[in-house]
Amino acid sequence: MADTPVVQMLGISKVYPNGIAANRDVDFSVNKGEIHALVGENGAGKSTLMKILFGLEKPTSGAILIDGEAVMFSSPMAAISNGIGMVHQHFMLVPSLTVAENVVLGMAPRKSGIFIDFKEAVRLTEEYAERFHFDVEPNARVADISVGMKQKVEILKALVRGAKVLILDEPTAVLTTQETEELFRQLHELKSQGFTIIFISHKLNEIKELTDRVTIMRHGRAVGTYYTDSISEQEISRLMVGRDVVLEVQKTPAEPGEVVLLVENLQFVNEWNKRMLNGISFDVRKGEIVGIAGVEGNGQRELVDILFGLIAPEEGSVHVNGVNIADKSQRELRDMGISYVPEDRMTFGIAGSASINENIVSDRISSPAFNKGPLLNMKAIRETSQNLIEDYAVLCKSGRQHVNMLSGGNIQKVVVAREFSADPLLIIADQPTRGIDVGATELIRKKLIDLSRQGAAVLLVSADLNEVMELSDSLIVLYGGKIVGYFDDGQWDDVMMGEYMLGLKKQSDEEVKRACHA
Repeated sequence: MADTPVVQMLGISKVYPNGIAANRDVDFSVNKGEIHALVGENGAGKSTLMKILFGLEKPTSGAILIDGEAVMFSSPMAAISNGIGMVHQHFMLVPSLTVAENVVLGMAPRKSGIFIDFKEAVRLTEEYAERFHFDVEPNARVADISVGMKQKVEILKALVRGAKVLILDEPTAVLTTQETEELFRQLHELKSQGFTIIFISHKLNEIKELTDRVTIMRHGRAVGTYYTDSISEQEISRLMVGRDVVLEVQKTPAEPGEVVLLVENLQFVNEWNKRMLNGISFDVRKGEIVGIAGVEGNGQRELVDILFGLIAPEEGSVHVNGVNIADKSQRELRDMGISYVPEDRMTFGIAGSASINENIVSDRISSPAFNKGPLLNMKAIRETSQNLIEDYAVLCKSGRQHVNMLSGGNIQKVVVAREFSADPLLIIADQPTRGIDVGATELIRKKLIDLSRQGAAVLLVSADLNEVMELSDSLIVLYGGKIVGYFDDGQWDDVMMGEYMLGLKKQSDEEVKRACHA
């Protein structure tokens, strides 16, 4: 591995106008031709550091050197022109355009300086795909391609624009085991051609497998850079969190009781006339965790939206404790004992400009404990909030702090604290640990297990295959809007699950029907 620094960030500090210091005198150096991991808890400062490198943020102080030359990027365009590319966790593609059109978006070749030259766009995409061994279909519409293919398109976009240093933010968050292995092969190929990759991830096993070195951040500072083969996952997590973290899920066998959630023959067609749910039937019983696995876009989103009353099915029914929940409002669903941890915490999980106190009790603000006619019992609200802040280890100045000033992981803790403390009959947990660090992940997973063993019925939807396999007592695989596999605890491994998630294997309709108790 070469030891020539291609990126040097020296003494980087970032202090926001409200006084919050995201980075404190950080030194970060990446060598030419290496895959370098950047890890840390949510709020540790790694995202801010990379935003500074990519020109999305300006540092309060410090210097950036690219190939030994001092630079300071005022925008992402400036970073791109200096060979820095970034692939965000949430893809920045236009679904209605083709792969080739997305690859050249903003720099499209033109005929006579006026009309877009689509033929040249396809040729350019094919040239770069062949050079870097990326198997993509230039003329395919992005809305119709797999998540793994979208990841490749995002990387190609950066390479076409001249990136020599690629920042990848949680690139495997939504990939199957097979897709992750393919991505790793392609990253090694890029490394062999002299490209440099900064790999941001909370998956420590992937960091150990893929990267050459790892820089660990905690509380806005870099606490050290290590050769990955010389440090264990446990040591990395301890340096990130400041304590030992239980990396393996520990749970007692489930003792399921009566059926709480009964889903029968759900059908749903989206606005593009695509059938997203095709005869979905299953149940979730008291005291068990039923997991939903699948590559994103195979009906999970629509299923969750129906279960919490955000959309209505074309056909089929959903019963909770024997009550049909069709036409029930979200207030009525909550009064029935349904808690919901949404995938998009910023849009559906919080009121960003409200305080932590207000967010934590927002689902129960009308209860007599907090509401005495025209006046709110602020003392009770503060006490309840403070107890939950402590119980869920929310890192904040006080409960009066606006929730949108917290890191992503601490925002998720606020959402989870509210939903898990509502004495739930049924918990719908949609991507509950996506994009959060090992410490917050450990806490949320343990709480889910504890609540299920205390009698709650839990439906867990997660694109993290390891998570859904480790937490679930029973596991459903969705593909093409149908249940293609149903498994009881221990009857699965990641390779087999990947085959079902990619549609390479499926159980018969009769097998699924028998297994799902439907």
